[in-house]
Amino acid sequence: MKIIVVVTFCFFFSILSNAQVGNDAIQQSINNFSSSKELENAAISFMAYDLDSNIVLAEYNHRSAMPPASVVKLFTTAAAFEILGKDYRPKTEIYYTGMIDSSGVLNGDIVIRGLGDPSLGSRFFNDRENADEFLKTWTATIAEKGIKKVNGRVLADGSAFGYDGAPDGWSWSDMGNYYGSPASACAVYDNMTYLHFSTSSQLDGPTYLDSMTPPIPGYKLDNRVTTYNSSRDNAYIYGTPYSYERFAIGNLPRSKSNFEVKASVPDPELLLAQVVQTSLMKANIEVVLPAVGLRTILQEVDTVLNYSKMSLLLINEGKSVEDIAYWTNYRSVNFFAEQLLGLIGYEKTGLGGTSESTRYLNNYWEPRLGLKVYQTDGSGLARNNGFSAYHFIQLLKYMNASKNFKDFEASLPTAGESGTLRSVCRGQAAQGRMKAKSGTMNRIKSYAGYIDTKSGRKIAFALIVNNADLTSYQITKRMEVVFNSMANY
Repeated sequence: MKIIVVVTFCFFFSILSNAQVGNDAIQQSINNFSSSKELENAAISFMAYDLDSNIVLAEYNHRSAMPPASVVKLFTTAAAFEILGKDYRPKTEIYYTGMIDSSGVLNGDIVIRGLGDPSLGSRFFNDRENADEFLKTWTATIAEKGIKKVNGRVLADGSAFGYDGAPDGWSWSDMGNYYGSPASACAVYDNMTYLHFSTSSQLDGPTYLDSMTPPIPGYKLDNRVTTYNSSRDNAYIYGTPYSYERFAIGNLPRSKSNFEVKASVPDPELLLAQVVQTSLMKANIEVVLPAVGLRTILQEVDTVLNYSKMSLLLINEGKSVEDIAYWTNYRSVNFFAEQLLGLIGYEKTGLGGTSESTRYLNNYWEPRLGLKVYQTDGSGLARNNGFSAYHFIQLLKYMNASKNFKDFEASLPTAGESGTLRSVCRGQAAQGRMKAKSGTMNRIKSYAGYIDTKSGRKIAFALIVNNADLTSYQITKRMEVVFNSMANY
């Protein structure tokens, strides 16, 4: 009996010793990382947590909050799974006002009630040539109703998300670019347009805006983009929500025709009304008055649309939360994150504006995670978000115990293999074992997610760095050492 006890004790002691060695290796890796000269002025927050043993493996300033860039999307997508459910599908409703006479004339308006669907014409759910399939379906339904002429207008109502424009904390340098497309209850084509440029053969030569897809009436571009010796798009578009006057700076490759630069749409609500009206006109359904968005009407007169007195034509169901969250995390789509945030706010408070929605989300998470949450947008583009590594560990622990965990984790890219992590830890210990969200902005680099270790453990981790004197590539290479230490645990 004494021999058995001694052997058992030795075996248990060996397990503890090996675990301690693993702990020490992770702690040493983050200590070495943070002691780098290039990080002496940087703010760093790190934590690694063993979800199986419920113990902290390593930490470094784990309570220090700072803007983490796109890793904020973990909070947004987790909330969408928990609050809306993975099968929730945002809708768009089409109505008409007035009556249809015997000759097929609608003496009234076609009204589009947008309820936050981000998938209409989206490049993530449609091939370029099929982006207008929803328009064909809507137009066919209107024609089947016997409408041959609209003696009124096409009106789009995006009031469900309000009209505040971009979230507080977004930079002027982001708005105008495609990744700075704000949310809208009436969203279309990812709230994005393609600018088609032709470029000079001369170095530092001029460029010319030839066309747009979709075309946006009234769009004015002060084009200051010149050519350079590279094949990459280095052009940036500046402009605020609802402003049709934009200017472009930067560089594009020489000797190009139809070179595409993606930009945000000034007023998605109005654009949706316009493309629907164009589709009707192409089908020989005349629309007498110009398309309009409700925001424009509200600037002139206070009005409320009474849908109970309108006739419903169709309800268009968008993609599911599961589908939207996948692309939000896999490709870090800011626009989808903002739409998910707005959908949560609308469903729970009746208004999907950013301030209302983030207030609801912060109040939702605080009692569940046991800490104060400072989320100010859905995507992490706002620099006034405040999160520490501890924030993310608490969230990742919560989701690990959730019925939605499998779908939540499946939305995350895999290191060395997919999404925004396909080049991280490639051929290294963490490849295939780390599923995480990355965050990158000027002077910000962050990662948070899960690592399935070689010993069969599951780790939740978060690493946030602000103001490092390194390029994004350089800091990621140094972070890989930390990731691999966790994978080897």
